[in-house]
Amino acid sequence: MLNRALRLMDGDIITRMGFFIGDLHRQIQQLYKEQYAGTTVADTFTVYRGQGLSTGDFEKMSKIKGGLISFNNFLSTSKDREVSYAFAESNQANPDLVGILFVMKVDSSRSTTPFASIAGISDFQNEEEVLFSMHSVFRIQDIKQIDGNNRLYEVNLILTADNDPELSRLTDYIRKESSPDEEGWYKLGSLLWKMGQFDKAEDIYQVLLDQTNDDKDTAFIYHRFGMIKYSQGKYEEALTFYEKSLTIRQKILVPNDPELAKSYNNIGAVHDDMGNYPKALLSHEKALEIRQQSLPPNHPDLAMSFGNIGVAHDNMGNYPKALSSHEKALEIRQQSLPPNHPDLASSYGNIGLVDSDVGNYPKALSSYEKALEIRQQSLPSNHPDLASSYNNIGAVHNNMGNYQKPLSYFEKALEILQQSFPSNHPDLAYPYNNIGLVHENMGN
Repeated sequence: MLNRALRLMDGDIITRMGFFIGDLHRQIQQLYKEQYAGTTVADTFTVYRGQGLSTGDFEKMSKIKGGLISFNNFLSTSKDREVSYAFAESNQANPDLVGILFVMKVDSSRSTTPFASIAGISDFQNEEEVLFSMHSVFRIQDIKQIDGNNRLYEVNLILTADNDPELSRLTDYIRKESSPDEEGWYKLGSLLWKMGQFDKAEDIYQVLLDQTNDDKDTAFIYHRFGMIKYSQGKYEEALTFYEKSLTIRQKILVPNDPELAKSYNNIGAVHDDMGNYPKALLSHEKALEIRQQSLPPNHPDLAMSFGNIGVAHDNMGNYPKALSSHEKALEIRQQSLPPNHPDLASSYGNIGLVDSDVGNYPKALSSYEKALEIRQQSLPSNHPDLASSYNNIGAVHNNMGNYQKPLSYFEKALEILQQSFPSNHPDLAYPYNNIGLVHENMGN
């Protein structure tokens, strides 16, 4: 039940089982210290895991050969290849799954990822089980068919070392993004929001609001309410909360405080989605002005502001200004972010949008495909930004007269959004509309 909750990011179960998760992690850490403490010379061994992957997840993994893969559950492996092979082979009966035998090389002297042999305490001692804690990260070395069977594959992995430069850069940035200054219920509310558990996040923040008399905390909570409502497509409510937060912050903060820029940034995003483009542009320019005064020139938040200004100009038909802003955003992100970071995909997507608007469809398609490639590497398979990429690629093919191609892209976009949003969310209108346009162009 726990591993299923971790895979599906079920906030309710994860919250209820938080103490158990922490206890299990600490037990694995303790066993790791007892079994591998002081190992300084190379001590490499191999473990195996057999499981089924959906065809979609397998295709995604195949595209990132040489890249990183993370298991966000407690990972059970075996030193016995035959035991794991049997698990992999058993998945062939399901036409929607591909049987995978993971072959994992582990050097205990180079990594501090907690793992431990639990053969001595397991009910299945003959399986020689090695249990890894959550979020173990491996590098994909090779993917190959087993005995020419296209429904059974061996995937060779190596457990990453602490000095892996790509992993270090990516985890450092994620750590900065994941509310490092928040604690307790504030951090829980943030995590629930990021997991899409909007109602639970709102309940947490309401409790915090009822308990505080501090203006700074009140402004922060109103801002978070705005983020929740925005994520739900409730733009008028989001705007109300953002403006409440801004009013308080203007009273208690200095004029160039970065928190003010966050308020202007999010107010601009709401205006943009409501079609109030001049107001959106004004808000984003205020955010940029504050950030230029208070942040270093290659800070990712500056890229965010340039990107948002570009979107506003694009929506107003100011295409040269839009392209210039998006190129500035891309340049900053290339300097400050890992090459597979989703924000780079946003820049490529925005540049593609401008090129599409001016009729430069081949160039737009190239940018959209770069954005999709990054998102497939870095986002879960049902993330709304993937739907945006599929929608954009479909639209370009439709504009180029390739009427057979766009339908599958629009249907993929719709499928993702149906999984991610309530049935009345405004973003669902886009793929429905585009599917209708394709059928109209095909005479259906």
